[in-house]
Amino acid sequence: MRSAKFKAKLEKFSPESGWHYITVSAAAAGKFRFEEGSRRVVCRLEGRETLQCALMPYHDAFFIMVNKGIRTRLGIEPGDTLSVEIWKDESKYGLPMPEEFREILDQDPEGDELFHGLTPGKQRSILYILGKPKDLDRRIQMGLIVIEHLKDNEGKIDHSTLAQDLKRPVL
Repeated sequence: MRSAKFKAKLEKFSPESGWHYITVSAAAAGKFRFEEGSRRVVCRLEGRETLQCALMPYHDAFFIMVNKGIRTRLGIEPGDTLSVEIWKDESKYGLPMPEEFREILDQDPEGDELFHGLTPGKQRSILYILGKPKDLDRRIQMGLIVIEHLKDNEGKIDHSTLAQDLKRPVL
């Protein structure tokens, strides 16, 4: 596995912004051969916090977003220098497939076809949403809601309707 290891400073886009990031040099990003339109990597911060993400273009380099949960777990703030290791994300979706959703797709060929008809970015968005709940019953219900939504919308996502549907209580 080819990787790039470097130090990077945690920064904010602006003082009033809540968006935090680390910069990845073009040289570090250049170690990887990415398929057209994809710059998916796995990033390990401080040797203990791993996330799947994308290298986002920024001037003559790239950046990786660092969310609040990760910043809290690592106890880091803007200006802190971090140890970073990145490697190409070879996973199918760029995020883990929740087991419950995999089972739903296995049992529903139409739902499976609709999910796999989405763009890779939309698939990742769905997997991100479905991977958040800790409660097993909630994850199953949300997976069923997503498939129902795709069927009702001819394989497309209506984000506002889906957001409302996902707020339904567990039955």
